[in-house]
Amino acid sequence: MGVVNVTPDSFSDGGEWFEPAAAIKHGRDLLAEGADLLDVGGESTRPGAERPSQAEEIRRVLPVVEALAAEGALISVDTMRSEVAALALAAGATMINDVSAGQSDPDMLALVAERRTPYVAMHWRGHSINMQNKAEYDDVVAEVIAELAERLEVIRAAGVDLNRVALDPGLGFAKNADHNWEILRRLPEFAVLGRPLLIGASRKTFLGRLLADEETGALRPAVRRDDASLAVNALAAAAGAWCVRAHVVAPTADAVRVAKRWGTV
Repeated sequence: MGVVNVTPDSFSDGGEWFEPAAAIKHGRDLLAEGADLLDVGGESTRPGAERPSQAEEIRRVLPVVEALAAEGALISVDTMRSEVAALALAAGATMINDVSAGQSDPDMLALVAERRTPYVAMHWRGHSINMQNKAEYDDVVAEVIAELAERLEVIRAAGVDLNRVALDPGLGFAKNADHNWEILRRLPEFAVLGRPLLIGASRKTFLGRLLADEETGALRPAVRRDDASLAVNALAAAAGAWCVRAHVVAPTADAVRVAKRWGTV
């Protein structure tokens, strides 16, 4: 999954693809590098980020979805708002990636059920502005699995076909670095949920902290975390992840191929 951030404040690229023309070109480039689908989002979900208005999110996302879908791209719309999702589906998107798993907008699950669209539900405890205050666990893996299982039941009760649902453990969302590493270390345990897993580790802060400057302690900048992201994505793929979400696609696709072949040795 190639990431197309149509935001001015993304932690990972600093708004490089904020203008529609730049985002569309970036999407084309990611497809050429081997992305199977593109995740187009107009709301930054980095820790502390404030939400754009719905009208602004629509303004950012729709031209990009429409242009790339018209060229045959498979598009996932990264949104927590049902109205944005509905308009993106009408513009040609084929999947909804909802980091709130239907908790942010009470109308989202009804839309997913009605449209019978593939749906990614992430582990979520609150919006970016204060989510890190909720990063408290006794056993992060057991609790995330339990909370995802609860969401699956809510999603099923809303009329959504669970065969169309994938799950995301939500690395970095209401989780500190140790939580993220524990989830990755115990990734096979998520198989108990019986759903495909999407892993979004690319360029995240816990990698920057691992690679911090030994003298100053300064975090490794996001754009210099790609090699570490490749390592995580390869290991996640080897552990059975259905999909990895990546900012840099060509080497990630190579890493996934290596992981796949490794698993057949």
